[in-house]
Amino acid sequence: MNTDSSLLKRLAGNGLQRSLLLFVVLPIVLLTALGIRFGLGQASQFQEQRLKNDLELIGRAISLPVGNALNKGDMHAVELALGSVFVLGEVYGASVFDSAGNRIASAGITESDLSGTTIPDRIRRTGEGQEAFSRVAGRHLFSHFLPLFDTAGQIQGLIQITRRASDFGHAFRQLAIIAWLVWGLFSLVILAGVLLGHWGGVGRHVDRLLQHMQRVAAGDLSHRAALDGPAEVASLAAGLNRMLDAIAEANRELDAHRRAETQLLARIKDNEKMVAIGSMARGIAHELGAPLSVIDGRARRLQRCDALDEQQLRQLEGIRAQVGRLTRTVNQLLDYCRPAAVQPRLLTPAALISTATEAMRPELEAAGRQLQLDMPADLPAMKGDAGRLELALLNLLRNALQASRSTVITHISADTEHLHIRILDDGPGLPDAGLATLLEPFFTTKSPGEGTGLGLAIVQAVAEEHGGHLNLSNRAEGGCEAHLQLPLARTGEAK
Repeated sequence: MNTDSSLLKRLAGNGLQRSLLLFVVLPIVLLTALGIRFGLGQASQFQEQRLKNDLELIGRAISLPVGNALNKGDMHAVELALGSVFVLGEVYGASVFDSAGNRIASAGITESDLSGTTIPDRIRRTGEGQEAFSRVAGRHLFSHFLPLFDTAGQIQGLIQITRRASDFGHAFRQLAIIAWLVWGLFSLVILAGVLLGHWGGVGRHVDRLLQHMQRVAAGDLSHRAALDGPAEVASLAAGLNRMLDAIAEANRELDAHRRAETQLLARIKDNEKMVAIGSMARGIAHELGAPLSVIDGRARRLQRCDALDEQQLRQLEGIRAQVGRLTRTVNQLLDYCRPAAVQPRLLTPAALISTATEAMRPELEAAGRQLQLDMPADLPAMKGDAGRLELALLNLLRNALQASRSTVITHISADTEHLHIRILDDGPGLPDAGLATLLEPFFTTKSPGEGTGLGLAIVQAVAEEHGGHLNLSNRAEGGCEAHLQLPLARTGEAK
């Protein structure tokens, strides 16, 4: 995988460089080459025109003395004037012809006869100078022809000034060599500048982004790319980070859905279990309710007979106690499995708690336990189902009674949002099992036949019905504390 990533990295870098070379460097180099080509063409024309102008100026400079010498018939003066052109500039030859094109005098290499050409005719017709390229004595020459006028202003002949044709290309070739050398150096500078600029401005940031992507591909989904470099690269890094955030969010949502599905399946199983228990409890209540009522009624009538002795009365009392225990077991099963049809209404916590404690007093007195109630008089109102809440309080008080040695303490308080009911005992405390285990149905630490293990499960169910919470903990001084937290009525509901 590292090899593949390195190859991908190199290919991506080369691809960017190729794009820069193809779409940036190459157009610039071609445009500059076209510019140099155009510039050299213009320079060549300028150089050629300059050399031609030089010949024209030389011709005009000697045309006057040559014309005067011809008018006087002084051929020696003509030859001197022709010889002077070699001092004035880079001239290869000079000649004087009559109007018909016959050579009169010459110096250097020139045409020997122009009578067979159209040049004399064009000069006579236009009265202007003419230019021509020719080959004389194996040499390529450029000639400039100017008319010679007599004193009357008539054309009496023409003068030819020549120079080598290679003179026009020699200066241009030097200029072209220099220009193309400069162009080559300029192209190398552009190439180096673009490549170095690409690496410094883009390439290294792209390489770093690829390294970030490699870490993500290796499984580090918590890694995030640095938002540095050019705006485009930073935008790609930000897009990568957003994608990773979206993936992380999708994974969290998937985990949440899985947890919710697990909880739903657990609730479905619990509901199925409760349905089965409810069916069993209703069957038990139906099958045992009537016989238990008959047994309790007949035992009660026998107790009223005067013929029974004390031992027989104790036996009847024991029968009635066992019937009561069976009846309470059936009622607990029905309380836990009966569908919760909560009917909330505004309640006074003090009245609810007082009712529950008064209902427990006979059991407390029979067991020889004391009940201490710590409850302020100004408790705020709450909203709930009085029957279900009383059932929960009775189960908490009964559990505390069964665990206590001498005293059960009920402490009531409230804050801005919740009512706190704390029931404390001085018994041995909670077993090592966790809170979730203690709240499971049918889990009990009592001896067989002494409890169904449904009391705390009923309290937990009632607390959830009312949006509350049940918590169990051991006290530092010994014993257990059951903390039932219930929401108070909101301000608008309490009016």
